[in-house]
Amino acid sequence: MFYDAVKNDHGLRYDPFKAIVAPRPIGWVTTMNGQGDINLAPYSFFNGISSRPALVMFSSEGLKDSVSFIRETGEFVCNLATWDLRTQMNATSAPLPRGVNEMERAGLAQAPSRLVKPPRVAASPCVLECKLIKFVPIESAGGMAVDCHVVIGHVIGVHIDDRFIVDGKLDTAAMKPIARCGYDQYAVVESVFSMQRPTS
Repeated sequence: MFYDAVKNDHGLRYDPFKAIVAPRPIGWVTTMNGQGDINLAPYSFFNGISSRPALVMFSSEGLKDSVSFIRETGEFVCNLATWDLRTQMNATSAPLPRGVNEMERAGLAQAPSRLVKPPRVAASPCVLECKLIKFVPIESAGGMAVDCHVVIGHVIGVHIDDRFIVDGKLDTAAMKPIARCGYDQYAVVESVFSMQRPTS
C-alpha cells in the first residue's frame, strides 16, 4: 500500500506511523520547576544525537509540564526505562494535574543528582543529567507551525550502575531497556549481536 502522509489517508483503523518508526528509545524525563515541583514523564520521541559532546533530544507533542519546567530552569534528567521498571514508567504517563509528583505516585524512590537540581529515579541503572542547549521550533514542509516542542540537552553527568559494566563495556542487554513500538506495544532489549564496520 501507499498513502499520502499529509492527508493521512491510509484507511487503516490506527495510524501506522509510530509502528514504522520503531522501536524508539524512551526518554524518561525528570524535571523541576522554580518552585521545586517535580515532574517525571516518558517520551518516546527521544534519542542521542551526538557523542562528542554528548547530546540528547526529546520532543513533546503539545506543551506539557516537562517542557514548561525546562523552560523555567534549563535542566532535566533522562532515566533509563527498563523491563523491571516498565509498570512504573507506564504509570508516570498518566495525565495528572500540574504539581502532582509522578515519581511519588508511581512508588519510585528518588535520588539526588550531582550537577542539576531535578532528582533521578534511584532504581534506574543509567541516568543522564542534562543542561538545556535549545528549543527547536518545528514547522511542516509547508511552513505551518506545529505544536511539537523539541528539546536539545547537553549531557553533563552520567550515572551507571557498576553491576552492568563488564570488561570495560556497558552490558546493554543485561539492563533490559524497553522501547516504544506502535500503538500500546513495547519491546525489550534482551540480546544483541555484533557486526564490524567495513574499513573500505
